[in-house]
Amino acid sequence: MLLIFACLIIFLAAIVRGFSGFGFSLLSITALSLIYAPAEIVPSIFMLELAASINLLPSIWKDIHWKSLGPLTLGCLVATPIGVWFLANIPAAPMQMALAIFVLAATALLAKGFALKSMPGTLASTAAGAASGLSNGAFGIGGPPVILFYFASPAGAAAGRASMTAFFLATDIIGLANQSTHGLITWDVFTRAALYLPALLAGIWIGARSFKSVDQEKFRKIVLAILAVLAVLIIVKAAYQLLH
Repeated sequence: MLLIFACLIIFLAAIVRGFSGFGFSLLSITALSLIYAPAEIVPSIFMLELAASINLLPSIWKDIHWKSLGPLTLGCLVATPIGVWFLANIPAAPMQMALAIFVLAATALLAKGFALKSMPGTLASTAAGAASGLSNGAFGIGGPPVILFYFASPAGAAAGRASMTAFFLATDIIGLANQSTHGLITWDVFTRAALYLPALLAGIWIGARSFKSVDQEKFRKIVLAILAVLAVLIIVKAAYQLLH
């Protein structure tokens, strides 16, 4: 019964990932944490994230905005160790709450029509990547800064989705490498990931097909709605940690 529940969660989260290019980790980890300890499920989810990105890569390769991807990844690499230091020395819940409130405010601005007239330069792109690395290292939620970066820019829906997919591929590899050094990658992790893989691939396929049939403006509205839901989930999770 637990396996069926877990596969259903993976399937639904994968639909969101295939459609929008993000959201899989937060949705699946938040739900699966109800039945598994984080150390048991997080490495498996990272493996599935890696599989999801590799699965989508051939179809989105031509749309990747390479000029912004380099500085974003550099900023992430530099700032991730700083985030890990915060994780070791500062309670995560207040920072999660602050991040979620920022994401909700930025999402509201984007929903009201705020947009950049041109793509950010190298410095701004590196800063956005650093914000992602900082939050990813501190509490494992590195997506929102990069999502906001692309959806405030004039890159377009296809380029934003493709570039986020490529960016998360890089960060997933970094994350798995760090988990491996801490002994978190075990045969149980591989087994769990293998059991979830069919549900992941089915969800990714459905989500990717849905993206092809939606116009850019509708896609933008759906993405902002997903981002707002994820921010609320972060707030609920942080509040729960504060109360317990």
